[in-house]
Amino acid sequence: MRWLAKAFAVAALVGQTLSQDPPTFPFPTSCSGVDAPRYAYTVDSGWQVTKIASGLRQPRTIIFDNAGHMLVLQATSGISVHTFGPDGCINSTKTLVQNSGLNHGLSLTPDGKTLYASSQTTVWSWTYDQAALTLTGQKTVVSGIGQGIHSTRTTVVSPKNPNLILVSVGAASNWDNPTIDPSVGRAIVKIFDVSKAPANGYSFNSQGTVLGYGLRNEVALAFDPNGHVWGAENSGDDFRRTVNGQSTDIHIDNPAEELNYLGDPEAPLANTWFGYPTCFTVWEPSNFRDNTALKTGSQFVVSPNSTFNDASCDGKAVPPRLSFPAHMAPITNAFDPAGTNLYITFHGSWDRQPAQGYFVAEVPFQKNADGNYEPVAPADSKTGYKNIIGAQNPGSCNSPSLTMSTCWRLAGLSWDPAGERLFISSDNQAQGEIFVLKKK
Repeated sequence: MRWLAKAFAVAALVGQTLSQDPPTFPFPTSCSGVDAPRYAYTVDSGWQVTKIASGLRQPRTIIFDNAGHMLVLQATSGISVHTFGPDGCINSTKTLVQNSGLNHGLSLTPDGKTLYASSQTTVWSWTYDQAALTLTGQKTVVSGIGQGIHSTRTTVVSPKNPNLILVSVGAASNWDNPTIDPSVGRAIVKIFDVSKAPANGYSFNSQGTVLGYGLRNEVALAFDPNGHVWGAENSGDDFRRTVNGQSTDIHIDNPAEELNYLGDPEAPLANTWFGYPTCFTVWEPSNFRDNTALKTGSQFVVSPNSTFNDASCDGKAVPPRLSFPAHMAPITNAFDPAGTNLYITFHGSWDRQPAQGYFVAEVPFQKNADGNYEPVAPADSKTGYKNIIGAQNPGSCNSPSLTMSTCWRLAGLSWDPAGERLFISSDNQAQGEIFVLKKK
């Protein structure tokens, strides 16, 4: 009878793949052969979590095809695809492409037929076959991307118009002053129409449309249900506030990480400058004794003077819609299917003691009367998010490099096609892990 049960299970999975409904799988309480979690964590009482994969190489990005297969970009290694068995655990793994240059960007068109991935300098596309689990026909889509300390190149496909892809490039240094000019091609998010791409692909700096610039390192990009873009920004390090020649260290709690509304890729905002490298966002206003009008979410400059001061940012730079504590390093964000919450992975800080971050945030959203989405919390809130799972003792985490830490380094995040299970990854080089979460 066991063979008959297996046959029914296989038939059910095949039926799911062939149907129009997204495939669904049970939530596993454990998965055979998967190592125990490498690092201690705590999870909110409204969620359940299971580790489903171990031994991966820096799993940076997670996405799903329309058949429910999980694709993972493993940084400095390549792209793998993982299928699920009837128990909800991974039952097969296959390498789709080996490329040590791939380090972050991974996105699939809504029809599941074209895959995009990026290295520090280039975005490629392939034809993807979700039945055969193969990639063919590699093409260069965008090239000539500059290099710097921020090497990831987030690449995402617009769900409303799959011909449009967004590519994010961070600043080349902590203070990349030339980026005040968007033509330098850094600290920027650009739009490229692949239906009009030149035979050899676009040149990043000289082609494409600016969605937003003055974005120090907008690694996390997500589309709300309207297809509008929300970016989470890694802001600056080692800041000092200098007023009338007197310098004060403010870097422990400032500047804030940012949640920015970047708008509709088919109709970019009238003002696309988000402040960097001049205007930054306050998290802890008590550090600014010279300007008591500042509050969380306000814009400030590091060295105000008679020519340009904090107030000068108003009306010039687009402020964030919401802020987060300094140095937490947002990496990936994604909305739930209803658009009622935005989820963000925070990689964790290296530039403050005690450390902070190392968790997944849930940011409540609402749909306004005009049909647009925005966070429920006001822009000056310090409580506009909730920690749903995070390192057990984040203050003691020590992270001497991007992927080395005494705690997990949360990176990838994706809902499955049914919108039932939330997958997250840790790209700590000591052990690459993937976990699945589900609301109770």
